[in-house]
Amino acid sequence: MKREKPSTQAAGMTVKLEKRRKYAEAGATLGLLLVLGAMIAPFLGGLTGHSLSWAKWVYAAGALLYTAARTIDVNAPGDSLRLRRLRRLEFWAGVCFIVGGAFWFYKEQYYTGIFAGPLAVMRQTVAFTMAGAVIQIVASWMIAFRMKKESNTGE
Repeated sequence: MKREKPSTQAAGMTVKLEKRRKYAEAGATLGLLLVLGAMIAPFLGGLTGHSLSWAKWVYAAGALLYTAARTIDVNAPGDSLRLRRLRRLEFWAGVCFIVGGAFWFYKEQYYTGIFAGPLAVMRQTVAFTMAGAVIQIVASWMIAFRMKKESNTGE
């Protein structure tokens, strides 16, 4: 069995890392699209008069997919501690989405009859979704700026 040169091992490791990053980003994007579709559906259903109780399941699936994609380790061995923490912050955005989905399930059973409506049922879900979205936006911007800074200065 031949040993590979260190440079080819590092190149193979880079390819694996890039592949993991690609799959993680694709999974996270798909999860966010499912969350978006589920958040829009009840408001459109209110206009058309259709029951859209399936939307909570789509939201939950999107939140779980996003969080699972963010648990994949996409850090390179040479990444700084700050960059690793910023990537971990994206996971917490997924936790906000999961908590929002849990509130949707809970509140749908809690509010029935005349008080049931998309806004009454989804008040906490919308709040946690917005919190998760803000965390995701801030983290992704900071990751992009940090990666650019580290590639320019060689930190």
